[in-house]
Amino acid sequence: MRRIYLASLMLSPLLLTAAALASSPASDANASTSVPQVSTGVTFPKVIYSTNVEIPSNLTADRLPNLAPVVLELNVDQTGAVHDVQVVKSLNPGLNANVVDAVRKFRFRPAKLDNQAIPVEMQLTVLLQN
Repeated sequence: MRRIYLASLMLSPLLLTAAALASSPASDANASTSVPQVSTGVTFPKVIYSTNVEIPSNLTADRLPNLAPVVLELNVDQTGAVHDVQVVKSLNPGLNANVVDAVRKFRFRPAKLDNQAIPVEMQLTVLLQN
């Protein structure tokens, strides 16, 4: 185990250097003097507004466990609006439409790359509580 760990530590600088060189723009005229582009980083979307999920009255506590997770895939655009919400995992199919409706109303601080807002696909886990 230690050998694998040491080998991966020893190889990681080589991979980072190779990745930086591979991502740098190359021009045919001046390839030897090109400077790798440095990213200022990526920030992930953050929920800034959320709504409650309406749980139908016919779902009793025995049919819906406390902290029931619903996993969604969705897109967050450059303005922080939610699009293309799809249920990936749910404990109760009767709740799916209510969860999707609530999440469509969410607003996010958009993801950023190099300080510019970008659209992203993401997974969101909503925990439903009785």
